[in-house]
Amino acid sequence: MKFVSYKLKGKDSYGVVVDDGVVDLGKRFGKKYPTLRAAMAAGKLNDLKKAAKGKKPGVKLSKVSLLPVIPDARKIFCVGLNYREHRAETGRPDTAHPSLFTRFADTAVGHEQPILKPKESDKLDWEGELVVIIGRSGRRIPREKAMSYIAGYSIFNDASIRDWQRHTSQWIPGKNWPQTGGFGPWMVTTDELKDITKQTLTTRVNGVVKQQATIDMMIFDIPEQIAYISSFSPLEPGDVIVTGTPGGVGFARTPPEFMKAGDMCEIEITGVGTLRNRIKDS
Repeated sequence: MKFVSYKLKGKDSYGVVVDDGVVDLGKRFGKKYPTLRAAMAAGKLNDLKKAAKGKKPGVKLSKVSLLPVIPDARKIFCVGLNYREHRAETGRPDTAHPSLFTRFADTAVGHEQPILKPKESDKLDWEGELVVIIGRSGRRIPREKAMSYIAGYSIFNDASIRDWQRHTSQWIPGKNWPQTGGFGPWMVTTDELKDITKQTLTTRVNGVVKQQATIDMMIFDIPEQIAYISSFSPLEPGDVIVTGTPGGVGFARTPPEFMKAGDMCEIEITGVGTLRNRIKDS
C-alpha cells in the first residue's frame, strides 16, 4: 500500500492511495492517532491496512496537498557519502563507519510543494535519496534482522546549501534550512516491494538526468545503517533514515551547477514513485 499524509480544506489527515484517489483514514483513526506516525507508534499500521483494503477513495489525489510522508518525524537520520561515485567526487576518504547527520522535521516539504532557496546563498544543490521508514521499535538491532524493522520506503531530496554546509566540518547548517528537503510522495509498504536493492534511483533537473544508480551500489547497505544507528539511538516507528545520494551532485560538476527559482527537480525510484519539487525563492 501507499500511505500519504496530506492537507485538505485546511485540515491535516492521512490515508492510502488507491488508483488516482485517497482513502481517508484520518476520519476513523485521527481522533486517537492524529498523524500517521502516531498510528504507527501505537502499532496500528496493520489496522490501517485492513481499514483501507477494498475501500474506494473518497477524494481525488489531485485535490489534496501532500505533506511530508511523516510530517512529525521525531528522528531523521541522514547518511552521507554512501555511494562510491559520490565519495570520489567529493574527494573524501573511505571510512569504517557511516557518516551521519540529522535533519529537523520542519526542513521537509511534501511532493509538489516548493523547495525554498534561501536568500543567503545561491548554492542550492540536489541530492536524490531513498528513505527507509522504521515500523517497529528496536535497539541494538542485528543486521540479519534489520529489514524486518522497516515499515516502508519513500524518497527524499536532501537539497543542500553547499557554502553553509562547508562553514565548518559539521554539516548541519547546510542541511537544515526550512522547507529544503522534499519528502514523498508516499510510503510504499515493504510487502509491495520485496527487494529494494534492485531498484534504480534517478534525479532529473528540468528533465535532464543528473544522478542515476541502483540501490545495491550503497557502501553501507540498509541493514548496516539500521544496525549502526540503533546501537546508539533507539529506533521507533515513524523514525526516518535517509540513506545517501549517488554521484552527480551539482557542486562537483565542471562548472558547478546549482538550482535556482523556477527549476523543477524530480527524483524517481523504481517501485516507489517520483518526487517532484519546484524551486522557489524564500
